[in-house]
Amino acid sequence: MAIRKKSGVSVRSGARVLSVLRGFFDFLVFTGRRSDSPMDFVQAPKLVLQAPEVFSLKEVEALLAAIPQDSPEGLRDRALFELIYSAGLRVSEAAGLKMGKLFLKEGLVCVLGKGDKERFVPLGSQAAHWLSVWLKEGRPQLAKPLSGDAVFLNFRGGELSRKGMWKNFKAYAVRAGLEGKVHTLRHSFATHLLAGGADLRSVQELLGHASIGTTQIYT
Repeated sequence: MAIRKKSGVSVRSGARVLSVLRGFFDFLVFTGRRSDSPMDFVQAPKLVLQAPEVFSLKEVEALLAAIPQDSPEGLRDRALFELIYSAGLRVSEAAGLKMGKLFLKEGLVCVLGKGDKERFVPLGSQAAHWLSVWLKEGRPQLAKPLSGDAVFLNFRGGELSRKGMWKNFKAYAVRAGLEGKVHTLRHSFATHLLAGGADLRSVQELLGHASIGTTQIYT
């Protein structure tokens, strides 16, 4: 493992290699080709979970302010990134969001998460406002007869892809003088909630994590 450390291989990658080797030698022992496994004397490295990078509240505000609202695409992106931050959505969840899953009057959005599990997440007032503006003023300009019921559309009237979201986000981040990915908004959502006093179990449910251990990375 010392050699692997010098070569710049991450601890997580090293642990995966050891796991493969352990399984291989266990197979040799099981089939009688070896009497013992040399991996019994190798200690697996300890995985230390690092807290994800997040934006401060001011950085989130700067990012959102960098999105121009003088075009339907700008209105779309303001609504999109307000939503991702306000509700802590994954990019895939935002990309797959359908019109019938938005409940703006109730301040809720129904999200289809991993494992095709649905969850209701509350919307912040700013997200609800910009979604309303997008749906009334922006989306009709991009919609085509065959657009379907996707909430977020591209300039051709089709569903805005994750790749399109990533590309647009990067441009706004550069304009705001920030580094990060779209998923950083989700990380920021969770971190800011916990810093504000939210309990871990509630944040787990909002994020759609199957295990609370996944949510603990934000603590």
